[in-house]
Amino acid sequence: MEDRPIKVLVIMGSARKANTYRAAERVREILKETAPVEWEYAMLGDVGLEQCRGCYTCFDRGEEFCPIKDDSALLERKMHDADGVIFATPVYGFQVSGLMKVFIDRHSYIFHRPRFFRQKALLLTTVGVMGDKDVLDYLNAVARIWGFEVVARAGIFSHAKMGPLPAYRLRENEEKLQAAAKAFLAALRRETPRRPGFFDVMAFHIGRAPCDELGDRSPADHAYWDGKGWFEKGRRYYVDVPVNPVYHALGTVAEWYLRRRLRRDLREVR
Repeated sequence: MEDRPIKVLVIMGSARKANTYRAAERVREILKETAPVEWEYAMLGDVGLEQCRGCYTCFDRGEEFCPIKDDSALLERKMHDADGVIFATPVYGFQVSGLMKVFIDRHSYIFHRPRFFRQKALLLTTVGVMGDKDVLDYLNAVARIWGFEVVARAGIFSHAKMGPLPAYRLRENEEKLQAAAKAFLAALRRETPRRPGFFDVMAFHIGRAPCDELGDRSPADHAYWDGKGWFEKGRRYYVDVPVNPVYHALGTVAEWYLRRRLRRDLREVR
């Protein structure tokens, strides 16, 4: 990592280069003060993404068979190529922007087949009054289930109709961006993966149960997990890292319960 620039991809959920874009630019400036950075924006307002049709083809057969031919595969490749990804969106109606939601929906197959275990994620949102915590919590769940190590998050105040922000708000924003950027950079420089948290371990076990038990109905999911060796007995997580034994035990119980319920439901519908 020290021998080459750090590759950062920004998934920009704002249609304008306004508050959220400026916040991301400030993160870029802070990173570049101490590290070489190769920076790229994926402006979702300019990327060709169609609405998900909910046809389940990506779940049943694989994402390569999706009937929609847009830029979703290109965006996935860009995320794979990056060392770190910044998910940036304004708060719209207490949620992510519509552009960001379409992006997430178009990549919903990754919830079933996680893959970004090398990449670090920074979550960034701008808000006028309230809702930033809800948005950051949602992005946190999405990114972590997809496999990302979420290392920083920042909710920035930016009221579009108030005029210039008061000095204390500007200081708070700068402090949040400084802290997030520094945590992001430290994680990007770290060679060893961190130990998964409770949420991550539970996501592994809760995801494994349906991908195994529903193998006949979701063959693409089953083949993906099987090919990764994730069904192997004693497997504790997606990648080979130490796992808290308490988390593993609780995840095993949750998986056992979910498998039991799925088997019962399958018997009922046959």
